[in-house]
Amino acid sequence: MSEQAHVAAGGVGTAEPAGAVDPKELRSVMGRFATGVVVVTTGGEHVHGMTANAFGSVSLDPPLVHVCVAHSAVMHRALTSTGRFGVSVAAADQEPAVRHFADRERVLGAAQFDVVDWAPGPLTGAPLLTGALAWLECEVVTAHPAGDHTLFLGRVLGCGSGAEQGALVFHQGRFQRVG
Repeated sequence: MSEQAHVAAGGVGTAEPAGAVDPKELRSVMGRFATGVVVVTTGGEHVHGMTANAFGSVSLDPPLVHVCVAHSAVMHRALTSTGRFGVSVAAADQEPAVRHFADRERVLGAAQFDVVDWAPGPLTGAPLLTGALAWLECEVVTAHPAGDHTLFLGRVLGCGSGAEQGALVFHQGRFQRVG
């Protein structure tokens, strides 16, 4: 039987069978890892936006990024349908927009973008948030099922940077400003 180490606060480990990890404890543990915050968007007939922190760089050559999306999320269907997406890296003052796209009760479709400033990406048509620290436009090259999520690997078609300013991060269940 496969085992994994469980390290207590004092540094003493105990072995538990694989798969015995409490999801609430795992969420708490992962919450200690500060992450950047992005808004992932799709354009066209399946226009949609979603706040994400499971996003990152994979490779510079070729230019690849990843985003993880729950199978149950509207964004999962949108990414699968369009095959292209935009990413806006949230600036410190964009918490209201980030919270908006994290709200599962918000209006969907094109109307969800009525409350934020944005411009269509020139390569994908995906909405890109005005004032973001940086933005990328990507094409899905592969999708890998990963538990209750799918890891989408995207080839970067284009990218750019906004003004130098602080960033918004997510740490211990809260948005925080840095820089």
